[in-house]
Amino acid sequence: MNTKTKGKWGEEKAVLFLIGKGLKIIDRNHRTSYGELDIIAKDSDQVIFIEVKMRSSNFLGYPENAIDQRKKEHLMNSAEEYLNDHPELGENWRIDVLSIEGSPKKPKIQIRWFKNAISSC
Repeated sequence: MNTKTKGKWGEEKAVLFLIGKGLKIIDRNHRTSYGELDIIAKDSDQVIFIEVKMRSSNFLGYPENAIDQRKKEHLMNSAEEYLNDHPELGENWRIDVLSIEGSPKKPKIQIRWFKNAISSC
């Protein structure tokens, strides 16, 4: 299975997880001039930008550790660009990270949700 197929599988698992937690998915795989936003969701009046990181195991480290400073800056800029293009969504937002360990070949996966994981501070 190639990386793109695994990534799509991981994002589907992420979407199902988030819907199960009561979030409403409003956009997926949205391209900005800074990069891609994996999942954009709403939880009551808050917009949540979710970066999905996936690995089949933590042998090389946890998936969330793959987010470096450059990626954080791209996510912040992408979120701000998205909100500028969608002013109807308001100004209440955050960036979360969803870490998924597993693969389509493994019956059990582990999902960790890091809320407000990336901020301008």
